[in-house]
Amino acid sequence: MGTFSIWHWLIVLVIVLVLFGRGKIPSLMGDVAKGIKAFKSGMKEDPETKSPKEIDKDATTASTDASDATVKKDEATQG
Repeated sequence: MGTFSIWHWLIVLVIVLVLFGRGKIPSLMGDVAKGIKAFKSGMKEDPETKSPKEIDKDATTASTDASDATVKKDEATQG
């Protein structure tokens, strides 16, 4: 009683085939496969996006450049 026999599985298979038809199941599986592929490609890191370390490095460089420009501006106004 705890396990299903081959007859149980055959009856389930017949019911599924009657409900969905033979052509509907392959197209449904194809749609599922396309969804999985789209999910995987969406999860891959975009090569144009930067890692957090690169973002921190760029922010440090930008702040250094901004402070250098401020110093040069101050020197120009004083001189």
